[in-house]
Amino acid sequence: MTSLPKALHDHVLNRIVDTFGMTEVLNEEGGPFLPLESHLPMHEGSVGGMRKFTGGPLFQVLTSSIVVPAMQLDSHMVFAFTPSDSPVPHYTVDSVQAGEHHAFHLDLIPRLDIGSRLNYLNEVYQPLTEVCEQARKIEGLEPAHLSPRQYAIMSPWMLANRATPEAFEKIQVAVDAYLDHWFELVMKGVSAQALEDVTPQELAARDKRNKYAIFNAEVDPVWQRIGPLVGQEAADKQIAALREVSA
Repeated sequence: MTSLPKALHDHVLNRIVDTFGMTEVLNEEGGPFLPLESHLPMHEGSVGGMRKFTGGPLFQVLTSSIVVPAMQLDSHMVFAFTPSDSPVPHYTVDSVQAGEHHAFHLDLIPRLDIGSRLNYLNEVYQPLTEVCEQARKIEGLEPAHLSPRQYAIMSPWMLANRATPEAFEKIQVAVDAYLDHWFELVMKGVSAQALEDVTPQELAARDKRNKYAIFNAEVDPVWQRIGPLVGQEAADKQIAALREVSA
């Protein structure tokens, strides 16, 4: 039976790939872009992989799935990246089950300083406010343990929570609402009024700096746990792929 985190991951990935007609990039053996093998004595062989999709108006979509039954770990991540010089946010959702506990992270990652550009804030993020506030009221959610640095590099509309199974199922409403709004932004773009004086060069430079901060073992301690699980080389390759910027 498909787990709740895997079901949510598949739902989001399929919607993105189907909407934009994307194609999966396979490795030389015809498997996932980056297969992940266990480095743990309690589990031998594959524990998942990173998949890569390209095409349409996006730069790339990267997923990372790690499933280790011996650890009761079932983790799935989707990152949908717009081009580096685009003002349209990146879309991300993580879904995890560790033992009896579930957790998720959902956000549209800002592409510029939203604290100094009210028009961008209003156009890109304000439409998410009602669904964000409703999601935070779901019974069975509690805040995830994130540092102030992690909050600073994402958006104030980020949802990052631990959840009961019942609460986890209910967050799909927010996941789809964020996704629908993001689809609209990708397809119609961000208005010139919302961008004010931002140039494509500035957007691309910020994207590179922001990705370096987000996908950073010092900022996000989850990478310190992934290294021993799949090997540091494979962990570093995942970080490098997630930090990639479009030309």
